[in-house]
Amino acid sequence: MIAAMDPFKDRVAVVTGGAGGIGSALGRAFAARGARIVLADLDAANLAVVAKHLEAGGAQVLGVPTDVTKRESVEALAEATLSRFGAAHIICNNAGVATFGPIATSTQKDWEFTMNVNFWGVVYGVQAFAPRLIAQRQGGHIVNTASMAGLTGMSWLGVYCASKFAVVGLTESLQRELRPHGIGVSVLCPMIVQTGINENSLRMRPAELRNPDGVDLPQTGGDAPPLVGSTIQPEELARRVVRAIERKDFYILTHPEQREILKRRAQRIDEVFEAERWKLDL
Repeated sequence: MIAAMDPFKDRVAVVTGGAGGIGSALGRAFAARGARIVLADLDAANLAVVAKHLEAGGAQVLGVPTDVTKRESVEALAEATLSRFGAAHIICNNAGVATFGPIATSTQKDWEFTMNVNFWGVVYGVQAFAPRLIAQRQGGHIVNTASMAGLTGMSWLGVYCASKFAVVGLTESLQRELRPHGIGVSVLCPMIVQTGINENSLRMRPAELRNPDGVDLPQTGGDAPPLVGSTIQPEELARRVVRAIERKDFYILTHPEQREILKRRAQRIDEVFEAERWKLDL
């Protein structure tokens, strides 16, 4: 009996936010399956460290310092990928930042910073790579990182939720459009993952989008509600992404407790159509 070919072997996987956390875990998971890896991140120093580690394990790796909030930077990432490897197959638009605080006190700069990375970073990734995947006629898969906060609203996460809901909607539409081209699409919606996203969000926030009073999200304390759910490691999440790509799953969920939360949300929507609520006579 001839064994089936590994769908990741010799394919080219591009991961933004690849210098740590979820991004570096995805890079390791794809490399373990024989993929060639392109890592992109604004943090050039840590990007080089992660790339060197993967190369030491035998992977072919290209590290490309990239600012996902700039379309020309993401286009340069796509060009660098094709120049080095000749193609791209698995695209993980994963770079993201965390924001935490009440909507009423969030500033314009908080909104711009969050949307620039979490939403426009995904848009630019899709714009750069989707046409190239279509033109290649080699299939492929795009994974956009959203969040459980992109499936249900949460207190003190309104800015973050808005950015992630946008990613979910974009990705649902993208799946419908790329299916006829044989290109898979998934949206990754994790709950809490053990990463340095809070610290990195503050450290990498550009000076022009910092608040003048020095208070930059994410922030905790005071009346902040506790985050619900268990914490998983990035490696567990990466395994779920690999499995989802193999099965061509659209939604990638990571925590068992998500099921009941999403059931309650669906029930609240469904209840609107009950006869007593639906009728218009007063």
